[in-house]
Amino acid sequence: MKENFLITVTGTQIIDSDKETIKLTTAGEFTFEDGKFYIRYREYDNENPSIYFDNTVEVQGNDIVTIIRKGVTNSRLILERGRRHQCHYNTMFGDLMVGVFTNVIENDLKEKGGVLQASYTLDFNAGLVSKNEIHIKVTEKEGNTNV
Repeated sequence: MKENFLITVTGTQIIDSDKETIKLTTAGEFTFEDGKFYIRYREYDNENPSIYFDNTVEVQGNDIVTIIRKGVTNSRLILERGRRHQCHYNTMFGDLMVGVFTNVIENDLKEKGGVLQASYTLDFNAGLVSKNEIHIKVTEKEGNTNV
């Protein structure tokens, strides 16, 4: 992976009235292939740095974002504006099927970076679990000539 961009991911989760925000800034790869943007980065476990996840965010226009996470556990989250999807989450405790309904996708990605935002809800057994927002900012690393 060419780590030619800085990727800043801010995730917010609201459960009942509790709000938690997590922010990660890391080097990663940003490409445009076959009409889709791809954001790829590695995320390390804070408590055990030998554990990591390879993340790929696939962006199809303004309506579909797929987030694929591979590592100790795997997941595939499909965000499609105005639609509910059943997504597979593999956890250390077993597999789960999660309902995902996407309210908003705002894609302002261009050849040299930009911003992607999405707002969605998660449910288990048709019961609302959380409201979620993700904000991904992609910027060129200084001195980057491999775009």
